[in-house]
Amino acid sequence: MALEVELEQVNWFEIVTGTLGGVALLMYGIRVMGDGLESAAGDAMRRILAALTRNAWMGCVVGAVVTGIVQSSTAVTLLTIGFVDSGLMTLESACAVIFGANIGTIAQTFYRTMFGNHPELLANTFNRGNQKSGEQQKALAASVATFATMLVDPDAPDPVDLLARIGHKHVSLGITEDQYQIVHDNLFAAIVEVLGEDVVTADVAEAWDEVYWIMADVLIAYEKQLYASDGVEAGDVFRDVTVVEKKELTDTVTTYTLDGDLTAARPGQYTSIGVVLPDGARQLRQYSIVGQAPGNYTIAVETEGEVSTFLRDNVEVGDTIQATLAAGDLVLEDGDSAVVLVSSGIGSTPMVGMLSYLARTGSERPATYLHADASEDTHAQLGHTTALLEKLPSVTVAHSYRDNGQLIDISAHEVAGSDVYLCGGNEFLRAIRRDLESLPAEKAPKSVRYELFSPNDWLLG
Repeated sequence: MALEVELEQVNWFEIVTGTLGGVALLMYGIRVMGDGLESAAGDAMRRILAALTRNAWMGCVVGAVVTGIVQSSTAVTLLTIGFVDSGLMTLESACAVIFGANIGTIAQTFYRTMFGNHPELLANTFNRGNQKSGEQQKALAASVATFATMLVDPDAPDPVDLLARIGHKHVSLGITEDQYQIVHDNLFAAIVEVLGEDVVTADVAEAWDEVYWIMADVLIAYEKQLYASDGVEAGDVFRDVTVVEKKELTDTVTTYTLDGDLTAARPGQYTSIGVVLPDGARQLRQYSIVGQAPGNYTIAVETEGEVSTFLRDNVEVGDTIQATLAAGDLVLEDGDSAVVLVSSGIGSTPMVGMLSYLARTGSERPATYLHADASEDTHAQLGHTTALLEKLPSVTVAHSYRDNGQLIDISAHEVAGSDVYLCGGNEFLRAIRRDLESLPAEKAPKSVRYELFSPNDWLLG
């Protein structure tokens, strides 16, 4: 009875008239904005917009960048509509800008659509934690926008350089060529769903189809080379491995030594670990290889997320799990230049892998290792690092602990002409890269390579 009374009290006339009035005001506002823009800017604004949106790729970049600045895809979309209404922008150019402005929403819709059509991908290939947190959606949006930027920048790096990290990640997951068609079909379905068929015209669809397959073809060719370098068929990277040692380093970090038919890893690479969870899903996560011997990898695992927690609570010595052949493009390159390794927290793992390689090969290459952590107690690999440094007299080390008010000061160390390797969280990497870029030319490193422990490498720029 109470529900009937509440329904009777709803004034549907007010709701309908209020909604229609709001839409009318919105349309009127767009028209007024368009007239104002036209009278205020005229031909000068028209020329600027034409230059900024001279093709679909550039239009997408403009949309994505402006949305990042104003933090509102709706505002950018409305402003773009105003430009079209005032005659300052063509409809074709506007479509590309609107695509860029809504690329984050498109990424979310894409994954929802693809996992609805192919639930096995979410259960067995994609990390559910990254999907739930939104990190994977951000990574996709950032990668598409960055690649589109590269296509319109004549001074951009080679596409392989930009996509190498993604290619290695795909190989570590056993991704194959046929899966790119699945991504294509669901991505374009998401674009139409978000933007509408009236916006995604044949010309717009054709332009973005071209962008997608340029990006996909580069990745497919690169991944074929990676598979061939391991002497395996595409996708054949998973191996059953036996846990031969499990050692707790701290309350949150545990190492596992895995034995099986594994290839030699380059210093700094990782392996994907696959476990079957109680709900039957096989979930994967990448872990850096901190040590190796013929046929085995040692990984360090920080307890965070489904896979890491399952390993800690359920996997013991003698158990069998899955591991992939080593992958990853943050590797210690051969050469005579001094090496500077900089890490934070669990970002120490690839650095320890590099130090292990230097110790194993008896290298006399000069090197510096700088590590930041919350405290000495949370510095999980302090013991391992100390043991390695006893074999590396040419390596100097400095630890910075935040509990003691210490931060890494790059300017206090000799990095001129060196190869710098970074690994850690987003803000840590941004800060260290900013410090490196601020060094005078005579103190600048020769190269800087980095790894971010999340799917958002592209967002670092």
